[in-house]
Amino acid sequence: MDIRNSILRKQKVAALHQHLIDQMKSKGHITSRSVEAAFRAVPRHHFLPELAVEDVYQDQAIVTKKARDERVISSSSQPTMMAIMLEQLQLQPGQRVLEIGAGTGYNAALMAHIVGKRGQVVTLDIDEDIVESARAHLQAAGYGQVQVICADGFAGYAEAAPYDRIILTVNAADIAPAWCEQLKADGRLLLPLSLRGPQVSVAFEWVEDHLESVSKSFCRFVSLRGALAEEIYTIELQPTPGLLTLSHYGAPAVEAATIGAWLRDSYQEVDTGVEVTVQDLLSSLSLWLATREPGFCILIAQGAEAACSSIPMPLHSQSQVAMSATGGLLDERSLCLLVKDSVGSEKAAEKGSGEQQPFRLKIRSTGSDPQHSLAQRLKEEIEGWERAGRPDAQRLHIKAFPKIMPALYYQKVEQELLVSQRWTHFVITW
Repeated sequence: MDIRNSILRKQKVAALHQHLIDQMKSKGHITSRSVEAAFRAVPRHHFLPELAVEDVYQDQAIVTKKARDERVISSSSQPTMMAIMLEQLQLQPGQRVLEIGAGTGYNAALMAHIVGKRGQVVTLDIDEDIVESARAHLQAAGYGQVQVICADGFAGYAEAAPYDRIILTVNAADIAPAWCEQLKADGRLLLPLSLRGPQVSVAFEWVEDHLESVSKSFCRFVSLRGALAEEIYTIELQPTPGLLTLSHYGAPAVEAATIGAWLRDSYQEVDTGVEVTVQDLLSSLSLWLATREPGFCILIAQGAEAACSSIPMPLHSQSQVAMSATGGLLDERSLCLLVKDSVGSEKAAEKGSGEQQPFRLKIRSTGSDPQHSLAQRLKEEIEGWERAGRPDAQRLHIKAFPKIMPALYYQKVEQELLVSQRWTHFVITW
């Protein structure tokens, strides 16, 4: 009976595994034979041994480690996103690959399958426990040849350089000098690039003395830690931490108590004149605003605050803790938030819900500016986004110039935007 049960279990696991791959292929996320072969050959459950296989083979990210403040610091990425990034990476047999963010080791195994015995995969993580776990998973799955190193990804791994491919499985707002130094002249760098909050999976290749994007896709990853960690200002707006926070990607010009008072005070709502979907906000409008407005911010309500918030935020999640969110602009006199038109939302709810359900978009303006000039600027940005055809991540073109280069190389021209970080100037065109 035990043998029979074992056989039935193996058949069940294999069926779940292959069904997930069939789904990703049918939806167009897997397009190449090499990526399909890797996913079919490498079972995900070897890398999440403590979970039920029914959960392992869902197309979802799985949290594997949290910080003391409950912030997610490591996960097994959503298989669909892994497939998209592996297609962007365009791995070939025999190549040398550096991965920053080892996670469970699953992605490293997929890459090792593609590059084969003549290739080499090195994966780094900043936490020793994650490294030890990934190493054990890879050994158990038959990919013990992958080098798993405990190190800060900022420095790369010079001992095995140069690399044909460098991939980050954590988001970063900058490009470390070491990655450029360790990437071959004909190599490709792939990272989830954080643009003041919204993220884009960008594949970069060398064009003379700088990097340029050759492939882009909307994404969402946990953040890189260590020397290149992005400086995010999280403003607590409630006495209990985490219930209501405002994330700002630069030092805010106003105190938390003032913002809290603004949210409790009277407000003005401005009709943008456009209808959008949740997907429009996530993968298009937020990117547009973040690349064009240094004051871009994100308001997040969690738990009880999400359930009783008086702000009709358009983004909602019920994964583990109830959460609502929206974007907006902040300056020293105003906070302007993107909200749902409450009347329009009720009518839309009658027709159904989901990321593709359109709703009327409004701007809620609070603060001490009687002219509500920030709200007007936000409305003008939305009108510009509408005139541009609602461009998404696919329309972005990004040039990355090392900051040590003379300014004449990256000076802005018409229709270009400049996002400067510590090591890199990103010149962005929509």
